[in-house]
Amino acid sequence: MRNLLQKFLELEAASGIVLLAATVIAMILANSPFAYLHKQFVDASLFTINDGLMVVFFFIVGLELKRELLSGALMKKSQALLPAVGALGGMIVPALLYIAITYPNPDLLKGWATPVATDIAFALGVLSLFGKRVPSALKVFLLALAIFDDIGAIIIITLFYSSHVSYLLLLAALLITFLLILLNRFAVQAMLPYLLLGVLLWCALLPSGVHPTIAGVILALTIPNNQQQLSLEDDLHPWVAYLIMPLFALANAGVSFGYLSLKCLLDPIVLGITLGLFLGKQIGVMGFSWLLIRLKWAQLPKKTNWLGFYGVALICGIGFTMSLFLGTLSFQHNHMYLAEVRLGVIMGSFLSGVFGTLVLFSAFGRKQK
Repeated sequence: MRNLLQKFLELEAASGIVLLAATVIAMILANSPFAYLHKQFVDASLFTINDGLMVVFFFIVGLELKRELLSGALMKKSQALLPAVGALGGMIVPALLYIAITYPNPDLLKGWATPVATDIAFALGVLSLFGKRVPSALKVFLLALAIFDDIGAIIIITLFYSSHVSYLLLLAALLITFLLILLNRFAVQAMLPYLLLGVLLWCALLPSGVHPTIAGVILALTIPNNQQQLSLEDDLHPWVAYLIMPLFALANAGVSFGYLSLKCLLDPIVLGITLGLFLGKQIGVMGFSWLLIRLKWAQLPKKTNWLGFYGVALICGIGFTMSLFLGTLSFQHNHMYLAEVRLGVIMGSFLSGVFGTLVLFSAFGRKQK
């Protein structure tokens, strides 16, 4: 299982480079004479990417979550406690900071969940810059924290981004989920029945009022944990890393700088998301983790010092993919705020990445004797 974990970490780190390239391309296109073509691409593909292809992303997240729970970094409570509590702090503090900044305007409060997420690909990409000088236990901590972070995002999507719920369709989705569980309980090993039911589950959730990406997580948690699952993950993960996530960035990260001014940078949404990611994340992850370690309920990851741990807390503020996704869901019925959401996510992620890299360089930049 260690080889599987290492392979996952390497693929996610490499995909961060592709994701960064796609982000830069999206911003260049949005500020070029071809901006109209980029807008046409976004208008034509946004539903397919955000409501369709992102299901596959969440499916991979669910598979990794299940593997880590069954045989990996989350198998033992003692291993899971520190990243779980760190992730909790890294969600609570950014959300509260955003609410404090946008409180005077109730319309803006809808975006409270935007700065609570960590982009695992970008974060691991930053950590990979330091190679083997970063202790493996610290990489596992970051991966586990990002997984708990994704669990939190999934719960938020389910509870807070459901609207005009159709109870009949929701009942159909629950019935399909029950059938998936039955297949698992009766140890059905063939993948085809699971995949067919997964497609039906997505079809039921799409018009139900519950976001259909949840179908990917449910399917991942119910398919059998066997060699076919590993093969399926191996086959799909590169497509997610090198195609789906870059397409998501192309469709969601384009920010036009034509209207930018100092006043715009101080817009409550921009400021709330930027500070939520850059300050809220590091305060929440570091503060909650420090308290847990101080109470002797957990320990620092092996061969890790506090400076290196703080560097990881900083790069947890690279929210990007999930922050853009949550921000888009927050204002899906009010598109006038999407530009501010994108700007805030990019600024907060950029600051977290730069300062996190500098701190990590201080901790691990030189080869240890």
